[in-house]
Amino acid sequence: MKIVCDDKIPFLRGVLEPYAQVVYLPGAKTTSEVVKDADAVITRTRTICNESLLKGSRVKVIATATIGYDHIDTQWCEDAGIVWRNAPGCNSWSVKQYIASVLVSLARRHGLDLSAMTIGVVGVGNVGSKVAEIASLLGMKVLLNDPPRERTEGSAAFVSLETLMEQADIITLHVPLTKEGEDATWHLFDRERIARLKTSQFLFNSSRGPVVDNAALRDALKEGAIRGAVLDVWENEPDIDRELMNLLEYATPHIAGYSADGKANGTTSSVRTVASVLGLPLTDWTASGVPAPRQDLSFTVDATGRSLQEVLTEAILYTYDVQTDTDDLRNAPETFEKLRGDYPVRREPTAFTLKLVGGTPQEAEILKKIGFKLTNND
Repeated sequence: MKIVCDDKIPFLRGVLEPYAQVVYLPGAKTTSEVVKDADAVITRTRTICNESLLKGSRVKVIATATIGYDHIDTQWCEDAGIVWRNAPGCNSWSVKQYIASVLVSLARRHGLDLSAMTIGVVGVGNVGSKVAEIASLLGMKVLLNDPPRERTEGSAAFVSLETLMEQADIITLHVPLTKEGEDATWHLFDRERIARLKTSQFLFNSSRGPVVDNAALRDALKEGAIRGAVLDVWENEPDIDRELMNLLEYATPHIAGYSADGKANGTTSSVRTVASVLGLPLTDWTASGVPAPRQDLSFTVDATGRSLQEVLTEAILYTYDVQTDTDDLRNAPETFEKLRGDYPVRREPTAFTLKLVGGTPQEAEILKKIGFKLTNND
């Protein structure tokens, strides 16, 4: 039995070796020649899994350690009898952390009161629903747009994209990339839609690069037609538009979902998928050994005389500061792939224990809901 694995997937080495020959390769070097005698492929978004790669191979299952699966030709795989699975929700907490850092950083930079602002979440699946939660905990009014869910669940909880664009101060995108059908998201924010945004609005995209027309966004920012934008995903990655990069509030190399916790979840899902299809005794396996980050896992926040937003800002930025990743990308945009592949350990709030000094019960409760473990609080 042979299994081909992307060499950047963590917590994987040694797990499958007792049961198969395991080959680790960079995603871009996973070729048809490599997989022709493989039984399974465990991959990320950089390997295009289609007829060109898979025709004539003996691959039975493809597992991607990612939420997104637009790199898999799902119809061709299904027609060929190849099982494919993504890892839905694996990094949703990580993206929640990323957006939280963006929101509090943006507020601090521009002197914004988040509790007086409205955020529109476009795409309310595993990720978007968690983004909505953190925005609500930060005191924001939240508008939700998700046509597929609205058709299934009714319109009570949702608004149209037009209404969201009219009312939201911040628009954040969390949709899959689809090119066809009534819910197609390719250039969902195209030149025409971007032109309808206001000079007071911010646009975030941490879903898939082509959901936003990058050239149109660049032009809008140059003209001051919108207040600002944040991109973690880009058209033509890794060859990103450097002029656009320098116009953004925050610009990061497709790492919003790259917490160590999220990666562990993706690896767990992939191993279980392969084990289920190939009959390996690993269907209950869970990734272990998630390393500690550079900062201490225990820290203190003194809330005395400070606003709720200030307290939450300090706590959130202790775990992750989006400015660091922005600086790294701007300093060396040509290393986009290296920045992703060698991404430092980032842990989610659930890994941290926080001592809150001089805080209120309300502050303590919100910090717990964000995920922090609180201890010895005054």
